[in-house]
Amino acid sequence: MADWAVGLSTGCFSRIPFVDALEIIRGNGFEIVEVCSLPEHLDYHDAEAVDRASRKLQELSMEPYSFHAPFAPDLDITSRDRGQRERALKEIETAARAAAALGVKYFVLHPGPETGEIPSSERIERMHNAVSVLNRVEQLCRELGTQLVLENMLPHLFSGPVRDLLWLLGALDTARVGICLDTGHAHLSGDLPTVVHKLSGHLWAVHASDNHGQGDDHLPPGDGDVDWERLLRHLHRVGYRGSIILEIAGSEDLDKVMEAAHRGRRHIRRVARRLEP
Repeated sequence: MADWAVGLSTGCFSRIPFVDALEIIRGNGFEIVEVCSLPEHLDYHDAEAVDRASRKLQELSMEPYSFHAPFAPDLDITSRDRGQRERALKEIETAARAAAALGVKYFVLHPGPETGEIPSSERIERMHNAVSVLNRVEQLCRELGTQLVLENMLPHLFSGPVRDLLWLLGALDTARVGICLDTGHAHLSGDLPTVVHKLSGHLWAVHASDNHGQGDDHLPPGDGDVDWERLLRHLHRVGYRGSIILEIAGSEDLDKVMEAAHRGRRHIRRVARRLEP
């Protein structure tokens, strides 16, 4: 039997203030969270807001396991425009400082633009641009006492394919960068059956969501087509010991969101109990 701690991304409550979301999440028995960085949820530019968030986490005895760095079409660390890369870096550094102030373990970053296909003629240049920025982000994270992890993106985006992530890791100046496996993204790309073994030496975090192979639905585990028994068996075999963070869709019906979170956690635990010691 594997026994992973299962936490919840506060992204499913991104429409309400972070401190209010924590009350709901803790009241429903979740002690571990990933912090969503949407400014309307938690303004990471505001030191007082970050301090209030830190105090609330301590008051509720919750573990801020990870912090999802901001992502948007204009936050492009691969851009051919140096000014745009510098602006993206500055925003990411601001978020990293907020993450450190909250005491998170992992700073999760999308290592590419939130846009579609990149022309093949630009690809190598953009890969090197990403590496240049990521080296600076990693250095700051190390100074702040957090660890940088890169997330596999949707299959049509830069760094969607696992091979792109492995290339980036190999090109960095340090080996102190890990991978956050997004199960929904990997399912859509077709990488899920082999991704754990490909990333086994670098896998530090897991975002767990389900879908039906058509879109990034952020369903709770067990509600889609992901083969969770196969996936969790692979995690068990490679010795993954981190937490599993549920990254599920939000809704105006907050009770419905928590019901989905409970369902997803139960499914993971049920499958994990069947795994061989």
